[in-house]
Amino acid sequence: MPTYVALLSWTDQGVRNYKDTAERAEAFGSAAQGLGARLLNIYWTVGPYDLVAIVEAPDDETATAALLQLGGVGNVRSTTLRAFGREEMERIVAKAAG
Repeated sequence: MPTYVALLSWTDQGVRNYKDTAERAEAFGSAAQGLGARLLNIYWTVGPYDLVAIVEAPDDETATAALLQLGGVGNVRSTTLRAFGREEMERIVAKAAG
């Protein structure tokens, strides 16, 4: 299943509600699962992003739907990256090499 790395920044609302961050992460995991995606892990970070979420989804549309739902709550903004595992990258390299 494709993997996505979501770099999350708290909004003003998210910072005000920092005490609920663990519960919000759990709610995101449940919501993602309801869409057919899976929250593999979430990390709270120091630096330009407040959290990093690792998500698996069957396709870009499902990943986007999960992250739209997350953003729609108003606590975070996201920048999402499609990540490729070793086996995927080996197939990509083989395809590129001909």
